[in-house]
Amino acid sequence: MNRLAARRPRGSMVLGVLLSLAVIAPVAAHGPDPILGGGRFAQDDVLTFRWRSGAEPPSAIKTAIRAAAGDVGESKASRAATFVYSTTGVSLIGYGTGTCGVNGIGCFTRTAPDSFTMWLREHGRVYDWGTLRWCQMQSTPTNGCYDAENIALDEFGHVEILDHHVNFADDSDYEDAVVQTFSRTRPKAGFDAHAFGTCDTATLQMQYDIASASSPISTCLDLVTVLTLDASSTQISEGDSVTLIATLRTAADTDYVRLSGNVLSKRTVRLQRRSAASPTWSTIATMVSGSPTGTYTTTLAPLQTADYRAVFSASSTEGLRGDTSPTITVQVVPCTRVCPLTSRR
Repeated sequence: MNRLAARRPRGSMVLGVLLSLAVIAPVAAHGPDPILGGGRFAQDDVLTFRWRSGAEPPSAIKTAIRAAAGDVGESKASRAATFVYSTTGVSLIGYGTGTCGVNGIGCFTRTAPDSFTMWLREHGRVYDWGTLRWCQMQSTPTNGCYDAENIALDEFGHVEILDHHVNFADDSDYEDAVVQTFSRTRPKAGFDAHAFGTCDTATLQMQYDIASASSPISTCLDLVTVLTLDASSTQISEGDSVTLIATLRTAADTDYVRLSGNVLSKRTVRLQRRSAASPTWSTIATMVSGSPTGTYTTTLAPLQTADYRAVFSASSTEGLRGDTSPTITVQVVPCTRVCPLTSRR
């Protein structure tokens, strides 16, 4: 029977950790990956691993697993754990039957926040669906082989906390996640993906947070933002200056987990003005991202009373919704003394 991919059951959890499907958002097609039970590792944790004695992978598979560990660090886009090989590593990775189920080609256990295990089945193992072939174990990879680096990356994703992504019925979004129920074989698109997809990183960002306030938010998310605007003074004399300060953050929402209420820096926030003389809104400045983090400022010397608002527009490169701040009015009081030159423009 020709199969697109083999089912890879997860390994059983240990120390009583449950395999509950606790999700961070409703399980819907093309949402962030669901999560596993058992908790998270520490933010920015470094999880060391070594080869299991008596079940060491062959050289080609070791190379693929080490590469997958590097892929995690390069593509996690979050403060999720990284994986590093060490001869004294705490966690064990083996090659062979291990704890995998009847049809599993890779499996894992996770005991957050301390350690994990991983197994990849042996090249040439015969299943009811056919024979397992690792592309890395072939001098010339043939169609139908599995990419060991991709499978190991999938298992590392499970170890972090990711459960299988829920795809559209036609799988058109398959490449938005590496952590899948069914892995593809050569030459199907995505069979050799060596970086987490946007829906993998979306969940890692919610569970572990982004690296900094300026880090991009995964496009698999659709987070509401809140933009506010304040002024150093709402009443000034003609010719004096006023500083407008906007603050941009994600909405406070428990579904966002660690992304709830985060300040967002180094985005594009524009300042708009409306006056009695010109009652339509016009953009007058791109506000400068500054300190404290998440704030944007513009300093003006207005000649007349006007309304101001800040605008953050949604971008196709991030999973953030746009927002417009409430309006504030800065009243300019005509001077009753010798006015500065700025008032005579």
